Formats: sequence, C-alpha cells, structure tokens
Amino acid sequence: QLLESGGGLVQAGDSLTLSCEVLGGALRDPVLGWVRQAPGKERTFVASIMGSGYDSQYADTIEGRFTISRDNGKNTVYLQMSDLKPEDTAVYYCAARSPGYYFTSDYQGDYEYWGQGTQVTVSS
Repeated sequence: QLLESGGGLVQAGDSLTLSCEVLGGALRDPVLGWVRQAPGKERTFVASIMGSGYDSQYADTIEGRFTISRDNGKNTVYLQMSDLKPEDTAVYYCAARSPGYYFTSDYQGDYEYWGQGTQVTVSS
C-alpha cells in the first residue's frame, strides 16, 4: 500500500527528494514517516508528519537538512534531502500508522504499514 520512489546515486552535498504514494484507498491521510536502514545497521527513524500536515518530527541526526511534507490530494508524502552525506546512504522506507492515530511518532513499532524501500547512495 506504500510505494516509494526517488532514490538513486548522488554525490556528497547534493539534494534528493523521495516520494511515497499511499495506494489502495484504505488509509485516509494517515500519519506517515520515513525510516532508513544503513548497511549493516538497524533501521532508524528519520521523520514523521501528521495526517493534516500540521506537525512534523525529525531525528536529531538530520540536523535540519531534511524536510518532510505531504500532498493529501495526491496521497503522497515527500522527503526533501539536502546537503547529503555519505552517512546518509541507506534504504529509505516509508511507513504509515493505522487509522485512528493522529500524532507523529519516532517509534517504529507505531507504524503498521511499510513500503519496500528505496535505495539512496551518497558518494564522497
């Protein structure tokens, strides 16, 4: 039900925007988040946004370089990434909370629906 796109190979300092479309119609404006998994490491929280888009939450490690946004008319959430660093290399997953939950969360267990991921590779 979640389809990510936009990953690729970029150089350090470049920008990249990931997209995640919520498919199927079963989830109406859910809380959406981005989680990433670097090679050999556990998945870590990146960002989350309320269904209304009113509020968002970020991991401290992002340091203001990423922006999460959404277009509910397109059932799509975006992750705009700037000043990318080699340590941002990871598979980026889109995730959605179940209906009835309205607030952002940095806890992966709060997300019931997951996409397949899109690879982002940042070369130095």
